[in-house]
Amino acid sequence: MHERTVKDRIIVADDHPVFRDGLKRIVLKQFPGAQVQEAGCMEEVLACARASEEPPDTFVLDLLFPGLDSTRSIGELRQEFRSSSIVIVSMVDDAALIQDIMAAGADGFIGKSVSPDEIGAALAAVRNGEFVVKFSPSGLVPARHEPPAPLEPLTPRQRDVLRLVADGLSNKEIARKLEISPFTVRIHVSSLLRALNVGTRSALAAKAAKAGL
Repeated sequence: MHERTVKDRIIVADDHPVFRDGLKRIVLKQFPGAQVQEAGCMEEVLACARASEEPPDTFVLDLLFPGLDSTRSIGELRQEFRSSSIVIVSMVDDAALIQDIMAAGADGFIGKSVSPDEIGAALAAVRNGEFVVKFSPSGLVPARHEPPAPLEPLTPRQRDVLRLVADGLSNKEIARKLEISPFTVRIHVSSLLRALNVGTRSALAAKAAKAGL
């Protein structure tokens, strides 16, 4: 179990009270010291998030609930709450949509079909700076079947980050290695996911390996 401090604030949003309560229980089991706030619509999510001077540590959001417009709303959340983790939990299993959601700024996508323990582990991984896409017990979302993107357009810094991702380093380890903030690393990784047209860190590592990095 991954211990958190009492200052952690996590917003759990789902318009179905039973599932929202279940998510809250999973969050509290994984992060015993967290302050968990519940919301049933996007308006309530924003009200909770803006109620404090400090941004929430994590948003755990259902993809389909009142006021949330998938990629647009997630993009707006990312712009306003740049240091918060955004995790989507949904029954949706459309690979293209999931990758669009990740590209819009989400840090994780978890399917409602996975077990509570797997959801908790995925939330912990996201809070540790990882990107997680898991929508079924069988594993990760497949990448789109499109020609691989070339590495030439990448900046030198993006290549540095990609090389370290391929070495298996976490965002925090990459930040220490490159002497930049973990949030800056997260931005670079998100940009790499979009630039190389993949949805997971493992896929990024595979692209790097194929390119000789």
